[in-house]
Amino acid sequence: MSTYARESRTTQLFCASTLYGAATLAAALDADCFAPAGRRVLVVFNNTMTPETSTPLDAMPGFELLRTRFDEVVSYNEAIRPFHPGDWAPRPDDVPLWERYFRMLWQLGDDRVELAVESIQVNPALAFCQIFHGAPVHVYADGLMSYGPTRNKLDPLTGTRVRRLLHLDLVAGLKPLLLSEFEVEPEIIPSEHFLKVLAELGAAQGDFPLPEGNPALLLGQYLSALKILSPEEEERLHVQMVKGAYERGHRRIVFKPHPSAPERQVQLLEAEAEKLGVELTVLDVPVLAEVVYQRMRPALVVGCFSTALLTASALYGIPVARVGTERLLDRLAPFQNSNRIPLSIVHALLPDVTDAAGVEAQQPAAPDAEELSGLLTAIGFAMQPQIYPDLRPAAETYLAAHLGDDTWKYFKRKRLTSLGLPGGLPSKLTSLSRNPAARRVVRQARALRRAMSK
Repeated sequence: MSTYARESRTTQLFCASTLYGAATLAAALDADCFAPAGRRVLVVFNNTMTPETSTPLDAMPGFELLRTRFDEVVSYNEAIRPFHPGDWAPRPDDVPLWERYFRMLWQLGDDRVELAVESIQVNPALAFCQIFHGAPVHVYADGLMSYGPTRNKLDPLTGTRVRRLLHLDLVAGLKPLLLSEFEVEPEIIPSEHFLKVLAELGAAQGDFPLPEGNPALLLGQYLSALKILSPEEEERLHVQMVKGAYERGHRRIVFKPHPSAPERQVQLLEAEAEKLGVELTVLDVPVLAEVVYQRMRPALVVGCFSTALLTASALYGIPVARVGTERLLDRLAPFQNSNRIPLSIVHALLPDVTDAAGVEAQQPAAPDAEELSGLLTAIGFAMQPQIYPDLRPAAETYLAAHLGDDTWKYFKRKRLTSLGLPGGLPSKLTSLSRNPAARRVVRQARALRRAMSK
């Protein structure tokens, strides 16, 4: 190879931490969303709490089919060992050293490098972009968080390098807000290519136990690990899923727990199913929910706010229902928690599992795309007002026109007050709420009410 050819080669580094993310990249490559390159390398991140004891992406069933899209597969964890990918980032003065190290380790030489990463706001993707500090970046989104604001304020030296946001069209007509502060344009990965990749993964999976017919499928999320619910509350949430499916007439149910969920969750579900006379199958094999959709075509999918609910509805046309979302909207803290957008989308679009008419009709009373966009813009501004100050007028307009019984659940009066938005307390009342005498009277009134209720 000539010196000129070597120097002109472009190497694309695709970063993935999950099989779903790798499938998203494979679909984007099949759809020619990336320009041709001299070399394509898949960089595997294992960002679980204990990477040493968990299965990395490149060892999962079905990965070999995805591997054909890449010239080579390398491990980021091995490269930075003993550091944890989620905790480690290079010191600014060491960035040139780390870049030289990675170029030597992965035989990049003087190649022009392009990056494709997910979750650029946090490590390991953020650290990876800092190491290759001059490379253009393509961000791909494999979930509902792309419709929300950027979680943290990005250094302009990183944000201005992002060329586009690749995402699946899970909510028709809704434009992602992620990275829009840098005028990053979203680009849809065609659904037909993603479905084709998922079909390949489904065909590659071995046999796993599934009941005959079209049972209901329950999706566990392990929200207690995110400190959103306590373990006991999450167990009760899963029991509600079983009860809801039972009340909809389903007597055969499959529960797909989160891979990290404790065994106790399954035991409680089994006890509840036995009490109701339900045939319960626990699917504890590492398989994507979308593969299960292909294998058994569930009559109903029930979950909290998993992205898999929207893939079931948007890509497979399967009836879906939510459970526990309104309570979580009230509990989720702080207000800028990035799970708020997926949670709000699911609550706004999908019927509650207790709403028999909504589930059966598959046409829940949901806002249209324009109204949903207005709602998410207002929520996004309230979550990250410093990153998106230009969204204030749109947020004020939406809140002034739509804040009522159906929309208050998405907001907190305290948050609206602190931002001076419609629905917040007037400034005079705000100062009164901080008055020691007024607060003492309120405490006394509450104590009296508790005493009278005993």
